[in-house]
Amino acid sequence: MNVQTPTHTADATTVEEGLALQQEKAKFDSQAATDLAMQNTILTPRFYTTDFDELDAIDVTPVRPQWDALLGRMKADPNKGHFRKTEDWDQIDWEGMEPELKKEFLDFLISSCTAEFSGCVLYKEMKRRGNNSDICELFSYMSRDEARHAGFINDALREAGVAVNLGFLTKQKKYTYFRPKFIYYATYLSEKIGYARYITIYRHLEAHPEHRFHPIFKWFKEWCNDEFSHGEAFALLMKTEPKITQSFTNKLWIRFFLTAVYATMWVRDHARPKFHEALGVDIDWYDMEVFRKTSAIARQVFPVELDIDNPRFRSGLDRMNRAFLAMDRARRRGGVAGALGRAKAGAAAALAFAQLYTIPVKRNEVPEDPRLEPAY
Repeated sequence: MNVQTPTHTADATTVEEGLALQQEKAKFDSQAATDLAMQNTILTPRFYTTDFDELDAIDVTPVRPQWDALLGRMKADPNKGHFRKTEDWDQIDWEGMEPELKKEFLDFLISSCTAEFSGCVLYKEMKRRGNNSDICELFSYMSRDEARHAGFINDALREAGVAVNLGFLTKQKKYTYFRPKFIYYATYLSEKIGYARYITIYRHLEAHPEHRFHPIFKWFKEWCNDEFSHGEAFALLMKTEPKITQSFTNKLWIRFFLTAVYATMWVRDHARPKFHEALGVDIDWYDMEVFRKTSAIARQVFPVELDIDNPRFRSGLDRMNRAFLAMDRARRRGGVAGALGRAKAGAAAALAFAQLYTIPVKRNEVPEDPRLEPAY
């Protein structure tokens, strides 16, 4: 029987096929976009590595029924072929786009592409280094999905002439080491907040299609459902070892990651006012809505929840944003004055984070069965 080699990342059945197809297109990619993706700052997506032997030792027996159900759905691959341009893909006049909107939208796409590819690289390495059949199968599916997402965004970027050379990123971008439990917390939140972000935009544009200024938003529903499934996988991984979420120290770490992820999103989104204006959403409303969805979802596995309705929460986020704006102004100023300004702004950001972290949290009774279905 002849097996056809896929010609589009949407049809790739393995991460290796998807990456090979992306590399074929690398000659068209943009050095400027790749340079932006290469940046390592507090606000930019990072590449991670971890203790792969510890991951390989995971025993999923405590969550076997839920595990098999989730992997069965991933194996069925409901989104195969979806992430490609179709007749629903409207042509965009990039040259005619308002310059500030174009700049912010390209920054959004490049950042999203880098984040998706970061997951792809991490999951692919987990699959490559492991011998545990349960873990290897999971990460083969997740790396496949993330490769499709990154490839799809890169296809959109190529229309503007600024695509990212993903192969170059793999070899040259700095990797940050996280212990496995920190990978669980950070990646679980990344996947679930990604779901909340994409579905909130998708539902808003369903009701207000006049604000859909780019066709990629039409693909957000299936995209965010992939993110949701990936988050479910990390919820199950955390349930295999109760102390990962239940010990006193780890509850403090969960609180830290919740605070860091929410604060980072607030600052990053407020740096893109024209992008959100074009979507027809108020940034404050949008971010708080995403926080509400994420907080509700995270009750499936986290025993603590940030009190986002506490007045100190919003004021702390605003202080954090002002500190980062001051840091950016100081960076552009340069020289001794700029260095002093960055130090002062950094101290203000650290104080704002500490004030956010010390807001009393809500306690949550984690359900026995952590499995959820997308409901938004």
